[in-house]
Amino acid sequence: MKTRSILICLLLVCGGILSAAELLVEAESFKHKGGWVVDQQFMDQMGSPYLMAHGMGNPVKNAFTEVTFRESGVYNVYVRTFNWTSPWSDGEGAGRFKISINGEELSTVLGTTGKKWLWQLAGKIKIQAGMTKISLQDLTGFNGRCDAIYFTTDAAKLPPSDLTSLNLFRKEKLGIPEIPKNAGTFDLVVIGGGVAGISAAVSAARLGVKVALVHDRPVLGGNNSSEVRVHLGGRIESKPYTELGSLQKEFGPLRGGNAQPEDYYEDEKKAAIIEGEKNITLFSNYHAFAVEMNGNKIHKVIAKHIETGMEMAFEGAVFSDCTGDGTIGFLAGADYKMGRESKVEFNERTAPEEADKLTMGASVQWYSVDKKEPVSFPIFKYGLSFDNLSSEKVTMGEWTWETGMNYDQINDFERIRDYGLMVVYSNWSFLKNEFKENNLYKNRALGWVAFISGKRESRRLLGDHILTENDLTNYRIYPDGSGSTTWTIDLHYPDPDNTKYFPGAEFKSIAKHKPIHPYPVPYRCLYSRNIENLFMAGRNISVTHVALGTVRVMRTTGILGEVVGMAASLCKKYGETPRDIYTNHLEELKELMLVGVGRKGLDNNQRYNEGSTLGDYKP
Repeated sequence: MKTRSILICLLLVCGGILSAAELLVEAESFKHKGGWVVDQQFMDQMGSPYLMAHGMGNPVKNAFTEVTFRESGVYNVYVRTFNWTSPWSDGEGAGRFKISINGEELSTVLGTTGKKWLWQLAGKIKIQAGMTKISLQDLTGFNGRCDAIYFTTDAAKLPPSDLTSLNLFRKEKLGIPEIPKNAGTFDLVVIGGGVAGISAAVSAARLGVKVALVHDRPVLGGNNSSEVRVHLGGRIESKPYTELGSLQKEFGPLRGGNAQPEDYYEDEKKAAIIEGEKNITLFSNYHAFAVEMNGNKIHKVIAKHIETGMEMAFEGAVFSDCTGDGTIGFLAGADYKMGRESKVEFNERTAPEEADKLTMGASVQWYSVDKKEPVSFPIFKYGLSFDNLSSEKVTMGEWTWETGMNYDQINDFERIRDYGLMVVYSNWSFLKNEFKENNLYKNRALGWVAFISGKRESRRLLGDHILTENDLTNYRIYPDGSGSTTWTIDLHYPDPDNTKYFPGAEFKSIAKHKPIHPYPVPYRCLYSRNIENLFMAGRNISVTHVALGTVRVMRTTGILGEVVGMAASLCKKYGETPRDIYTNHLEELKELMLVGVGRKGLDNNQRYNEGSTLGDYKP
């Protein structure tokens, strides 16, 4: 557990005074998490994972753990927390909770004040040396969050708040070694365990590559996991390489649909395929946050465990950034774009006249369930009001509940996700408590609300080729054409009907589709143009904003992940870089793409070819 007593017993030269006793406890390291969940999505921005009481309006079970105090004393208890509704409301926050020590509840209600992450004084308490139980008590079920708890006998000794100092403080107090543990040396290190990352890892492993798969959640699958619940879009097994994508028959779910019950997404199949590959070592719950460079090559990726905080270094010959956000490329200094290019930059008809920062947004999906009897829901009003005209009179929300198009999808992502939660709770509160014609809702309760937000777009890492709208619509075929993208050019925009009531704060989207023929994506879009040993697969490949509209769906990202795995096997075979495979071994890569890596003769009746021209498939 990521705790350590810091009982500094140095006698100060001037006076021989004993220094304060201290203890830092990271909430995400609690042994018993009760109904609280670990949220790691924003740790690069706020410094750490945290525990969150995601109860959808019902208080969750207590989280608790035991730690050892080596010295008795009266301790000041500080809790790092965040009033998450503060961007929209100046009042007391929705995510309220308390802390208790050995069953004694501290009086201060936490998570209620301030406009940012801060250390809030929970109170003072006398603690005897020895084993001590710490508990978090959720009061509302509305996403109270606790990052860390700091005990000190010196009331004036508050932990730092700025991120750099706070990270150093954590490492010191928790005893995190300066030099990360060596995870091993690998032929390929894949960072990100979504459909693209799974496909890249398995493809390479089956071709004899020693692979590390580093993923920052306990569940594989990314947007297609039970945590996010987005269906697989696009086609597999399309010309010219009809074996590409067959791998997905081994781990893709049988049923389609967004925001469906947990079992639809078959997380266990994704875990099983990775476990069954002897050349893959899976590192779940590890968040990559740093790189070590050797010139313009990545030497190591550094990742920390989202519960223990312990760090590991992954050394590799080549790396594949399958993080979605292009995190590894960004850390390594890779060239990238974010937002929309202007019309003149690539002569794209669909692009705006002027470049801007608008991106497609992120979805917090949800659904309600029929309880067959009246069910109450707390009044939830935190600066966002609904009425008969502005409310969404629905019992579920899927991909169209999309937020954050006008915000930075990386640096503002916690606000974006939180606004997704805000609109779900606020709209549901109106339907349950104020809507006069609520017969459809009175017996219904929220059954599931995502707290891991489904993101569509952020950084796009630049390769030797940047795929554009004109490549797709003019059907420009390049010699290194690889797996085919089959989805429409599917771009999302704020829903005008939603804009009427929430201008500049929309939470609903529309999709505009431009049909294309299946198009072989150039291999040169799958490696960085300035970081020599970096592949990318997923939505962060080398495309314009407009072209991203087709390649971003998960069957397509999985196909391109397979190609990356094949190219990585050639990097190992010849000791060369991703660019060298294009220059020197393209014909051999084509031979691998013709054969594929999927098990032959499989047909699990998935709807692999649904929705390729009609946009997001709905069952």
